[in-house]
Amino acid sequence: MTSPLPHDGRLADGSQPATPDDLFARLTALGIACTTVRHHPVFTVDEARAVHGTSPGGRSKNLFVRDKKGTMWLLSAPADQPVDLKRLAERLGARGRLSFGSDERLMKYLGVIPGAVSPFAVINDTQRLVRVVLDRRLLETEPVNFHPLNNAMTTSISAVDVRRFLEAEGHEALVMDL
Repeated sequence: MTSPLPHDGRLADGSQPATPDDLFARLTALGIACTTVRHHPVFTVDEARAVHGTSPGGRSKNLFVRDKKGTMWLLSAPADQPVDLKRLAERLGARGRLSFGSDERLMKYLGVIPGAVSPFAVINDTQRLVRVVLDRRLLETEPVNFHPLNNAMTTSISAVDVRRFLEAEGHEALVMDL
């Protein structure tokens, strides 16, 4: 198993990553309502499903990918939605195939460990180097559930407020059918 901090834990700009409390303060400052539950850490969709059971809202899977030239994307889709990375690379105009970003790259640009990836992580991408892609079907569920920078918590938020948060962080999401 890899170390939770694959390098010194700093972001590309040299700063420390935001904490869940920093995220919650930002959401509050934006007037965005959310609810958060704590649970044991989960690293996969199946583990999350076991923790949440039948609680309301859309479950997500979040993928951090890059192309051969280093362009990075954060993809969010319904947990049960297959994502064809080869086809998606073509649709996104990626240079070469898409592959999963390394643990180190994930920490460096989004400030989270594997299993904690979500659109909330753009709070750490102050250089706006990661492009966000949201699946249209995910945004049709209410609420939407994401890890708030920590995979031992899940935060429920409205789909409209997810987009408001992303825009406030300078990350207008591309919405498409993944």
